[in-house]
Amino acid sequence: MVTVSDLIYAKQSRGKVRWVLAVPEGSSFEKPEDLSGKIIATELVSVTKNYFASRGVDVRVEFSWGATEVKPPMLADAIVEVTETGSSLRANHLRIMDTVLESNTQIIANKLAWADCEKRRKVENLALMLRGAMEAKDRVGLMLNVRKEDLERVLGVLPALKRPTISTLSDPEWLAVNTVIEESLAWQVIPRLKEANAQGIVEYPLNKVVV
Repeated sequence: MVTVSDLIYAKQSRGKVRWVLAVPEGSSFEKPEDLSGKIIATELVSVTKNYFASRGVDVRVEFSWGATEVKPPMLADAIVEVTETGSSLRANHLRIMDTVLESNTQIIANKLAWADCEKRRKVENLALMLRGAMEAKDRVGLMLNVRKEDLERVLGVLPALKRPTISTLSDPEWLAVNTVIEESLAWQVIPRLKEANAQGIVEYPLNKVVV
């Protein structure tokens, strides 16, 4: 298989997710070696076995059906579970002991398909569009009109993706400005644009941003 592209995202961020080793908050376990002979619950059985084997720690790894976080301390001594912020683990009174691995989605292709120019082009186009959709997440487009004399004030407000697109309108004294901003900033930026004498301000959703 050929790795075509990394698609790094998570539910609450654009970072990787972690599979972590977690134990009850009040337990005496401080390091993986302390879990020798204990039960580890996880959906990531093979990776967890390899993790402990590489450290020479003999544990019993069991596949976890259902919510893994609720297993300790009655059904397991520790767990290996995926987390982004750690909030679910804390809610279940667990503390992270170690990171087993970091994970992210990848686009992979068959080697024979990758060697075929036409198929490779289609796979690369798919990767391009998926990355574009990810770049568009949590961003919006802004269009507005402004008099030339007020352009610098408007540009001083805009946190542009690179540089905004500026074009001339039918009235030579007016310009159209088009840019991309983080959606969370729109509530702050739009009122400031109005104060800078921008007019006809339009916020619109984005499907793809190809950079």
